[in-house]
Amino acid sequence: MWCRKLALRAGLVAGLLTVISPAHAQQGDSLREAAQNPVADLISLPFQNNTNFNVGQLDNTQNVLNIQPVIPMHLNPSWNLISRSILPVVYQPPLFRGDDTDFGLGDLVQSFFLSPKNPIPVGHGAGLVWGAGPAFGLPTSTDPRLGSEQWSAGPTFVALLLSKKVVTGFLINNLWSFAGDSGRADINVMTLQPFFNYNMPKGWYLTTSPIISANWEADSDNRWTLPIGGGVGRVFNIGGQPINAQITYYYNLESPAFAGGDSQLRAQWTFLFPTR
Repeated sequence: MWCRKLALRAGLVAGLLTVISPAHAQQGDSLREAAQNPVADLISLPFQNNTNFNVGQLDNTQNVLNIQPVIPMHLNPSWNLISRSILPVVYQPPLFRGDDTDFGLGDLVQSFFLSPKNPIPVGHGAGLVWGAGPAFGLPTSTDPRLGSEQWSAGPTFVALLLSKKVVTGFLINNLWSFAGDSGRADINVMTLQPFFNYNMPKGWYLTTSPIISANWEADSDNRWTLPIGGGVGRVFNIGGQPINAQITYYYNLESPAFAGGDSQLRAQWTFLFPTR
């Protein structure tokens, strides 16, 4: 039943992307390149919905909506400071018999990237973009079960190659806890997101951007989340508002035995606000 529902939803999304007119070709290509760049000079407001299947001992479905505003700040003609926030809204089903359902906010992750304003030419029309800075984990969860109740911090780094057809790179951070509830587990978590986009005509692109994580505090059987998969996206206009929409599916080659799911459907809708 749920497979038929997912197929229907995916078909509706693909149909919607097909009938809505794309942005003008030159503007659309420029916006698509900026939308695929995590440290672009572009204000964006992504809503990323992650539906995780077969979570916990009861094989229930978890849903996490990440609200992810990205705001560039111009420091001088050569450098930008990029603010990137991730605030999860979590529906947590029971993980075992007798467990409760929870719904609310999770922990906020706030990152800052110092990044050159212009790409570094590397030949054949491609450019290298990078950004580095600190990341912070804030205990903003509305329920103890939805967050860590720990304050954490660590470095973050992003690098990518931009070309007309292909955008590829990675984003990585590692957070360590330094304060919080002494009764809760310490945080030492790495998050790595490689990404690859192949751009096609009329604003369409193929994409993969799995979110790989390693909990260094856990034992080896529960340390890694290793998804594989991908999907399709498109940059287009609704009226005068540029939109970047995509839908992807990932299967977890490895995930924590107790709380990890076996697959994920990710649907993202991003409002784009060019700064110039």
